[in-house]
Amino acid sequence: MKTDLKIGEKIKALRQASDLTQEELANRAQLTKGFISQLENDHFQTSISLDSLADILEVFGVSLSAFFDQQDEPQVVFKPSERISLEGTGATGFELLVPGSTNNQMDPIYLSLKPGEQLEARDPHPGEQFGYVTTGTVTLKVGQKTYTASKKHCFYFTSDKPNQIMNNSAKDAALLWVVTPPQM
Repeated sequence: MKTDLKIGEKIKALRQASDLTQEELANRAQLTKGFISQLENDHFQTSISLDSLADILEVFGVSLSAFFDQQDEPQVVFKPSERISLEGTGATGFELLVPGSTNNQMDPIYLSLKPGEQLEARDPHPGEQFGYVTTGTVTLKVGQKTYTASKKHCFYFTSDKPNQIMNNSAKDAALLWVVTPPQM
């Protein structure tokens, strides 16, 4: 059933912009690949439930109201409730501050690290990284050198060397981290 809303086309565009396969989207939304395929191709005999649509949109960090908003004006202010938390990053807290920012030129992240926690080492890639430490002290490894940044200190480096962020201190640490281009 086709509608003027073109739900399938919009879902497909969001999926492709997020560089996800249909199977990856289906797994993250706890749906089947066949369901995603039918949705994207508008091959539904019946309408999609709001629950299923909400599950899909949650993967992209897009609210139902934003999805159905026909205006082309981008969102400017983002509430804490719109942040996307990622697990399995090596950090206690890893929040994408701007939903869908992995499709933008930069990716702002709020990172919380308990003592001893560290992100996986990142391979060299084109781009830059900036961080502002809000709590505690973080250790940076950039290439073969190690740096320390404490509360209210910031860092900036090009990502052309292997790099890693860690908390080698005995206290919690947190920072605003901006990566360009997005790597998540």
